[in-house]
Amino acid sequence: MFDRLSDGFNNVFRKLSGRAEITESNVREAMADVETALLEADVHYDVAKKFCDRVVQDAIGREVTKSLKPGQEMIGIVNEQLIEFLGGDAENPGIMKVAPGPTVVMMCGLQGSGKTTTCGKLAAHLKKQGRSVMLCAADLQRPAAVEQLEIVANQANAMPGNAPVSFYSEPDKCAEYGKAVGVAVKVCQNALKEAKKQNVDVLILDTAGRLHIDDGLMGELRGVNTSLQPQQIFLVVDAMTGQDAVNSAKAFHDQLQIDGVILSKFDSDTRGGAAISVKEVTGAPIRFIGTGETLGDLELFAPDRIASRILGMGDMLSLVEKAQEEVSEEEALALQEKMAKGEMNMDDFLKQLKTLRRMGPMKQLLGMLPGVGQALKNVQLEEKELDRVEAMIGSMTSEERGKPKLIDNSRRRRIAKGCGGEQSRVSQLVKQFDMVSKMSKQMASMGAGGKVSAVKQLAAGGGLEGMMPGLSGMPGLASKGSTKSGGAGKKKFKQRKKRK
Repeated sequence: MFDRLSDGFNNVFRKLSGRAEITESNVREAMADVETALLEADVHYDVAKKFCDRVVQDAIGREVTKSLKPGQEMIGIVNEQLIEFLGGDAENPGIMKVAPGPTVVMMCGLQGSGKTTTCGKLAAHLKKQGRSVMLCAADLQRPAAVEQLEIVANQANAMPGNAPVSFYSEPDKCAEYGKAVGVAVKVCQNALKEAKKQNVDVLILDTAGRLHIDDGLMGELRGVNTSLQPQQIFLVVDAMTGQDAVNSAKAFHDQLQIDGVILSKFDSDTRGGAAISVKEVTGAPIRFIGTGETLGDLELFAPDRIASRILGMGDMLSLVEKAQEEVSEEEALALQEKMAKGEMNMDDFLKQLKTLRRMGPMKQLLGMLPGVGQALKNVQLEEKELDRVEAMIGSMTSEERGKPKLIDNSRRRRIAKGCGGEQSRVSQLVKQFDMVSKMSKQMASMGAGGKVSAVKQLAAGGGLEGMMPGLSGMPGLASKGSTKSGGAGKKKFKQRKKRK
């Protein structure tokens, strides 16, 4: 995500870093390039102009033009302004809790924005926090909307967490919709009564949408708002629609005074224009972002972390939080002890692989590491290859998984036959595991300073192969594009062969 913006900013910073000193005209010229990058990323014109003007004023005010490291200082200023435009440093409260309950959350949005799925994601998010949820099917217009929300509610109920997710609907009211005014409002009122009866913490209302904003839609939403007085109103918009997302957000906010925006399909948005524009244009902050297709793929929006991703500085905090959700402290310490002793086996390796896959798509996770996002830009990581790796390990005996060094040629042939793969892939996996195991033992035995030094040495090796030896070398994982180190290695090999 943010490929266009990241490229634009990085080009500007490289230009400034290459100068012994910069002038005010240099800064203005650089920000003209930034403005172009912002517009190409579908950022609202007024927002792009205002952003660049503020950066220029800040740079001149701080006398960055006289700095010995203007490129680095400009990164700091741009980062601060990005955070401000994305929502500032105010803490994101998520979903508030009221007493007595339930907290009523009204979800609205146009058809196709991903509103119903987002209702399920929000329910799964709250369930993980131990808060019970009821989903109310108040969209009586779209065909099968009630049935879809029921399926989503059942899926959310199966997600991790102890609190239940229930479902409320009055499917017979669909026939009355359009013939009588206030049918959807009545369904919402009945759902609130039932939620109170069941002592539910949060009631989420999945209201009707339209293909476009019209008086009928807004009248119904205002009716639900007036009747139930929800504590929070969230608007779901498709991040991929760019300017259209911002325009619809402004129209909804003018009518309903929404409390926040949820950007769906955020992981597929390579431009990022909606994220930067929506707060500045509408005044409504972004509260959540949808980062994938499953119900667990919803994150609280954090402006500082998103700004860091845009500038290619990674997002280690989010990566650590994802890991902490999947791995307990006891498990992590036990694995670290095994790694330090050089006792990590294929079972541990497979467990780590499955944990990583639960955390999200591999390219998305690696993109959270500082500097790795740009290296991965032209590399397609094949998730299916991870299925093959799991199949290879699954074809091993328990003895072989415990002691991978036992795997000789005859065993490799049997494993390859068992998983329907090639023997060369099995050989590559075993070699790769041995390398990862040795590196893990070395890293586990180092202090903090030694680990930093080791990482720098790996990074100096170049590209993805240097940074992530345990993943990039997975057989066939990188299918398209290549890392710089890989290309350089092939070139040197050809030169040596030619000399011979």
